[in-house]
Amino acid sequence: MPETAAGVTVITIPPPTANGPPHVGHLSGPYLASDIAARAAKARGEKVLVVAGVDVGQNFIATMAEVQGVDVDGMITKYRAEILDAFERGRIHYDAFVEPQEPAYVRAMAGMARDMVESGSVPMRAVTLHACTDCGRTLHHSYVAGSCPQCGNAASGGSCERCGGFTSAETLIDPVCDRCGGAPLPFLATVPVLRLEDYREYLTGLWLRAELPSRVRDLIAHYVSAGLPEVPLAYPTNWGIEGVGPLAGMRIDVYAEVGLAWLYGVAKALGSEAGSLDACVQAWGSVKDLWQFHGIDNAFYFAIFWPALFAAAGLDRAPLRGLVVNEFYTLEGKKFSTSRNHAIWAHEFLATEDPAVVRLYLAWGRPDRCSTDFTHVSFEAFRERVSPLLAGAGGAGPLPASLLAAERQRGERALGLVGFDPALAARSLLAVLAAGETNPGPVLAALTGAEVA
Repeated sequence: MPETAAGVTVITIPPPTANGPPHVGHLSGPYLASDIAARAAKARGEKVLVVAGVDVGQNFIATMAEVQGVDVDGMITKYRAEILDAFERGRIHYDAFVEPQEPAYVRAMAGMARDMVESGSVPMRAVTLHACTDCGRTLHHSYVAGSCPQCGNAASGGSCERCGGFTSAETLIDPVCDRCGGAPLPFLATVPVLRLEDYREYLTGLWLRAELPSRVRDLIAHYVSAGLPEVPLAYPTNWGIEGVGPLAGMRIDVYAEVGLAWLYGVAKALGSEAGSLDACVQAWGSVKDLWQFHGIDNAFYFAIFWPALFAAAGLDRAPLRGLVVNEFYTLEGKKFSTSRNHAIWAHEFLATEDPAVVRLYLAWGRPDRCSTDFTHVSFEAFRERVSPLLAGAGGAGPLPASLLAAERQRGERALGLVGFDPALAARSLLAVLAAGETNPGPVLAALTGAEVA
């Protein structure tokens, strides 16, 4: 192991799924934030390893190819290129990139999953799964739809976008096949299962030490009370890496694959052969801290599932130091939607706009503690104000009305009990006052304690 690897801080960029190009909503969340954090840490002289990749294991990819009537391999190639184009144009840098289609990677994923089963850390168990009565698909991830058992939001298998909780055909309310609408038919299957309750003590210690936002802690509290679920690590299905040994005839679950991919990618970047589970775990002994960036919709996996998977893999010290989580970013008040073409594709937008301005705008409007909204009027006003500043032209004059309202609202939200952030409120207040606003609202009185007429 290289001496320079000792005490490294790992920052992970979540792998975008190659079922579509990234839009500016994606950039506003973990992708831009992880890059900004890594740049700042490196500027402080810290040893940082940024790991990126692309996800081709989600069956959402197979679903998208089927919907579009295109060759799935060609579609993956196209969207992978657009993802990397958006990263390059957006100045999102990384130190290591995990290539999920390399033969060595595929062998490593299959071998690591096999090793966990054969070591006994992940037992094979007979569990009840569901298949579609009409098309026969095993109902998981994009193949199943229903309502979240925790918050009632419409959800696919995997996780709930609204609350970040775990969802599956076994837990969803009124599940149906999301490909043909068929009813679910239960069947018994013997599959590898990660029993999260077995790692309750390990996870509790991690949760006490890690920097976690309140929404994530709320989700953890729910599972601590209701019980930690059991999660299959492979399914009898038609998409994903083929299992070997005791997993022959199954495909490795994409969430298990992503976690193992981080073990593999970091180990390889640190100089390990990374050919086996033991080699990857040994290489992680050089990792001091792990910081992960993600959206609220994947909170269950980042806060609960992947730490437990790392423990099952053999990491006796929980490396997670903190999670940086974003809420949803909307476009003109509505959710970004590929099917309705309600989106601004990142690679196209960055090809016509100054990436410095785009990065600043998305950082300024980041959906950190609450959802925020991209509007064309707001971006154009921001660009007009900020471009001269970046060019060294000095002050840009009064704050435009389209930005003033957003700054006032941001300052007021920053003083809520959840996510209390007086520094952000002060920043917003100063911007409002600098614009000549005579009625800055309740933030002035709250911060200064002064009576406001």
